[in-house]
Amino acid sequence: MITDVFCKILNKELPADIVAEDDNWLAINDINPQAPVHVLIMPKKHLTDVCAATQDDAKLLGELLMAANKIAKKLGLEEKGFRLIINHGEHGGQLVPHLHIHLLGGKRLGPKIIAESK
Repeated sequence: MITDVFCKILNKELPADIVAEDDNWLAINDINPQAPVHVLIMPKKHLTDVCAATQDDAKLLGELLMAANKIAKKLGLEEKGFRLIINHGEHGGQLVPHLHIHLLGGKRLGPKIIAESK
């Protein structure tokens, strides 16, 4: 049985601040936001990461991007801009083993995508 934190949220075992939901995905506010707007968009189907997706998941992956588009517009981010991030694996900074898109905005994010290593 898969028991990552996002599966628990999807199964209503843990609470979350839901931003939007559809049949195939759920969007929640991040509990540790890195910008004024920091939404996590996750598929309801468990995929460990982006590399776990197959050709059969192409429609679902498209739905996730369209969800990001819809949510960004809903939150008023379309005009000034926003950033979408998908982390993969340890070096990519993935903390939860469940595919998800970070939607960040609400301030100037700057040109750097990563922080300098220490």
